Amino acid sequence: MKVLLLSIKTGFGHHSAAQALSDCLTAKGARCEIIDAFEYILPVLSESVSAGYLLSTKFTPTVYGKMYALAEKHSKTYSSKFSMTALFNEVLSKKLIAFIQEYAPDVIVCTHVFASQIVTYLKEFHHINAVTIGIVTDFKVHPFWEKTNLDYYVTANEQMYQQMEKKGIEQSRVLPFGIPIKGKFSHSVSKQEARSVLNIDDRRTILFVMGSMGYGNMVKYLFKVDHLNYDLQIICVCGRNEKLKKSIDKRKWNKKIYNYGFVDNIDIMMDAADCIVTKPGGLTTSEALAKKLPLILMNPIPGQEDRNVEFLVNNGAAMLVTKTYPLDEAVYQMFSNDWRLKLLSECVEKIGKPDSAQNLCDFILQIKNDDTV
Repeated sequence: MKVLLLSIKTGFGHHSAAQALSDCLTAKGARCEIIDAFEYILPVLSESVSAGYLLSTKFTPTVYGKMYALAEKHSKTYSSKFSMTALFNEVLSKKLIAFIQEYAPDVIVCTHVFASQIVTYLKEFHHINAVTIGIVTDFKVHPFWEKTNLDYYVTANEQMYQQMEKKGIEQSRVLPFGIPIKGKFSHSVSKQEARSVLNIDDRRTILFVMGSMGYGNMVKYLFKVDHLNYDLQIICVCGRNEKLKKSIDKRKWNKKIYNYGFVDNIDIMMDAADCIVTKPGGLTTSEALAKKLPLILMNPIPGQEDRNVEFLVNNGAAMLVTKTYPLDEAVYQMFSNDWRLKLLSECVEKIGKPDSAQNLCDFILQIKNDDTV
């Protein structure tokens, strides 16, 4: 079986979901290709979109949030204005359709709504025969999914059925397998074993993860926890933000802080932790949920991350830090009340999808042998 995975570089999560699924499919004998749709068609467009996303979410998040809300409100009314399919005419799509025809995939998987719109366009005008699947990589259906027409759609949870139906996508085409995450998040070791592997003390541990770019004022929040009257330690992951890592390293702290840059063993760190403090990105939260790790959410990027917060908090899996509900208060309430931590843990376990990539992989492999598809 041949599978084509189309992603777009707006944040790390879309590509990571594609990679997780590709790893699973490859291990079972499928041939996979991962392509950034924009980069393949027109590299300068990919660079502009990626840079524009990072700049808008880092420096103008309020504006970005308002644009997202406007798109949610008017996605149907102004679909012709906002839809990316309008940009992909015969000239721009020629290179991609040539690749698809030569590669001849049995299945095309899109991990971004724009990639899904491109495939919808190509299906309509170039008669793609492959089975098409779109993956919604957040806990809320992004605007413009209603402008796609794929065979199946993967969602983070069964509770998103109604959202999809509102977009005109019937339940029979929705696969609530969860956002695909790497297989190493589907199993765990004990806290004691994980702490031994990391060579850290065996005591209550809080994990700080602020995304691959180290987004957010982590130092300010570390100070909040550092002054709590609790016997605890902190694992801090700064991602590729070297300035942030140096800023944390040079300060003196009351608590033991294990400070890292970009890591490839975040799964072990999650096993070692009692809770995670993080931005509410779809991928990181899915990984934490799979690890049955209670969440404290902070610094959501206005737009899809705000919607992720709503889903996770309203379903009892997370606590949200705000100006009037600071991080030290959230940590205090979590660890001062056994029932609070137990309730969070139970909700996390209910929502988590540790076998998301495996279940989607099995579904895709079955497609070739399923005469009904």
